[in-house]
Amino acid sequence: MEKKFTSDEVPLGQLLDQARSGSLQLPDFQRGWVWDDNHIKSLLVSISLSYPIGAVMTLRTGNPDVRFRPRPLEGVDLARTVEPEVLLLDGQQRMTSLYLALRSGNPVPTRDDRRNKLSRVYFADINKCLDPNQDPEDAIVSVPEGGVARTFLGETTTDVSTRDKQVASEMFPLGIVFDSEAKGAWQFTYLEHGPGTLEERFGKWRRFQEGVINAFERYQVPTIELAKSTPKEAVCQVFEKVNTGGVSLTVFELLTATYAADDFNLRTDWDERSARLTEHTLLERFEATYFLQILALLSTFDRRRRHLADKPGDDKPPAVSCKRRDILNLRLEDYRKWADQATEALSRVVRFLHAEHIYKAPDLPYATQLVPLAAIFAVLGEQADGHGIHQMLRQWYWCGVFGEMYGGSTETRFAIDLQDVTAWVLNAEDEPRTVREAQFQAQRLLTLRTRNSAAYKGIYALQMKRGGRDFRTGNTIDIHAYFDDAIDIHHIFPQRWCATNGVADRIANCVVNKTAIDAHTIRRMGASAPSKYLARLESNERIEPADLDAILRSHDIDSVALRRDDFAAFFNTRFERLLKQIAEAMGKPVNRTADRSESPYADSRLGAEHVRSSIQAVIDAQESKVAEFKSTGRKNLATGEKDPAIEWGVVKTIAGFMNAHGGTLLVGVNDQGGVVGIEEDFPFVSKRDQDGWELWLTEVVARTLGKASAAELSVQMGQFDEGTVARIDVGPSATPVFATTPLKGDKKPKFLVRINNSTQELEGQEALKYQRSRWPT
Repeated sequence: MEKKFTSDEVPLGQLLDQARSGSLQLPDFQRGWVWDDNHIKSLLVSISLSYPIGAVMTLRTGNPDVRFRPRPLEGVDLARTVEPEVLLLDGQQRMTSLYLALRSGNPVPTRDDRRNKLSRVYFADINKCLDPNQDPEDAIVSVPEGGVARTFLGETTTDVSTRDKQVASEMFPLGIVFDSEAKGAWQFTYLEHGPGTLEERFGKWRRFQEGVINAFERYQVPTIELAKSTPKEAVCQVFEKVNTGGVSLTVFELLTATYAADDFNLRTDWDERSARLTEHTLLERFEATYFLQILALLSTFDRRRRHLADKPGDDKPPAVSCKRRDILNLRLEDYRKWADQATEALSRVVRFLHAEHIYKAPDLPYATQLVPLAAIFAVLGEQADGHGIHQMLRQWYWCGVFGEMYGGSTETRFAIDLQDVTAWVLNAEDEPRTVREAQFQAQRLLTLRTRNSAAYKGIYALQMKRGGRDFRTGNTIDIHAYFDDAIDIHHIFPQRWCATNGVADRIANCVVNKTAIDAHTIRRMGASAPSKYLARLESNERIEPADLDAILRSHDIDSVALRRDDFAAFFNTRFERLLKQIAEAMGKPVNRTADRSESPYADSRLGAEHVRSSIQAVIDAQESKVAEFKSTGRKNLATGEKDPAIEWGVVKTIAGFMNAHGGTLLVGVNDQGGVVGIEEDFPFVSKRDQDGWELWLTEVVARTLGKASAAELSVQMGQFDEGTVARIDVGPSATPVFATTPLKGDKKPKFLVRINNSTQELEGQEALKYQRSRWPT
């Protein structure tokens, strides 16, 4: 009986040479090459460790009854038409990836896990390859075409763009592993000029040659070859049975098969949990892999904790990790031990994020950040619900978002954050690395234009949390208003108005010119100037101008500038307010230029005049729900002396605005709108000038309302003929603010609210009712 197939082991280099020459090609019915960067890296790691990568299947050509149109592997450039000797039926994704990475001589055109196009070159980190304590997955490095890897801020992290830089970094380019001449030249340069002594370099190279390069050169690929006499029907049937579309089994599928041996149906268990979790709109896209990562974190965290309890001081305890191998090592007893705790923790994570006004899966800044957050909640248990700890978790969360720390490879950060955050909370250790390392550049606001960005989504949520009110109804946007009124992000100055009035698209479309608006209002706005659509809203919805001003201020919108269609004044004010919100959420200042000129409208030629003009506009609009005038900050004009009651009047107004929906306080202007000037206060402040006056304001607000409130103030000084006017812009607070009076004999904290044109104190049930309405979550 004629043998239908043969099996043998073929050197990897031989197969790649066959692909290069065209003697090994694909049948045209094969699907395209689809592997992403992570798949390619994982395959190269397996080769470097001499691990099996599975057999390939080929078909010997020459049967006149079995003729398929051939095509070369991806990346193979044949100068002429070549009739192949064999066709590759199974193993296309692996062989194409290996050819592109090791033999093509060009960067590999691949994708990341979000399907974004990449161009990559692969290197072996010699030191990590030789270190038995290093994860082999980290020893093979993917670098952008050109050899330079940079952070989001443009800082270079890896530069292997030349052979000398590769040698200095001890990063061997895998693309030359089968090119004897190029490999010899690289080896010569390394031995001649590499780091360390010649003896160290020689010893290191010898071990690298034996352990890694030889692994590639001597690698044998199990190959099943179908005889050329195999009929076409049989070839198609074999292909359909062996081909999996180029997608490897997921860890979930592999664990499902593993647990099945113990009569446990992982898929059924997950489907039941997933059905409960996705009742929360926030978790409707939550993946099984995320859940397994949480379990791996908890399992390895517990293993490390128990090890250190038994062996305190051990300098090499088991690592906390949730990489693929850690998930595959999850025993069934581990799954059963942690699955319920992880499920319950995810429900508590939903409550945490709802409190931050993140309600839907598309609005999550980073879906991946759910993994460490849920693990942290599981470890902390009920302690996570305490106010102080909640605030610590909130700071860590927003540092991750605005520092854009979860945009790349994340498994390592998951493990770091779980350990850092729990140690920070439970043992009062140093701030987590994510908090320390997170930075937000002020000019980043100008580049946040779509909801693809985590920081863009974060600003959206912060705006709503601080009490953003629905434009039409005036109600605070809570979870019910969010869904019932179809709240979405929209332009404040419409796009068409911006185009007509010379506002660049990049400015018109950035997050500074957007806020949460309901669908009904968006239709009312159209493409009109703000002054016109505000008038329509007032008329059609029967909103008093003062009430609409308060609604606008709840979104940190300067109502006076908006009503004047003054885009520059509006933009500058809101730009500064958003930066303060981000700084408050992160618990640290944003990064700014020395002259604070990041806004395109912060030009010094406009600055002083714009401030004076904006103050005059507030004066002309008179006092209202969102504007109040004070002649002085400390001096009693009747007695000529410093008066704590005058100081208390300033504090009361600021607290009232914060507890309402924000506003503007002008100091140096009397009730009739006449300029008095803050110079009247100079004899009663330390430096007797504007700087001394602003220092006094910051100190008194910090002392009576808290440092966080002091940091929230935006202060500008406008020069008039009669004197200097201080414009103090106050944003709505994300939480209730209580004031401690500087007056003698009265130290009870007071809850103050701006109601109509005055600031009033609320107590008891009246205060509680207001707070529940103002801060629904």
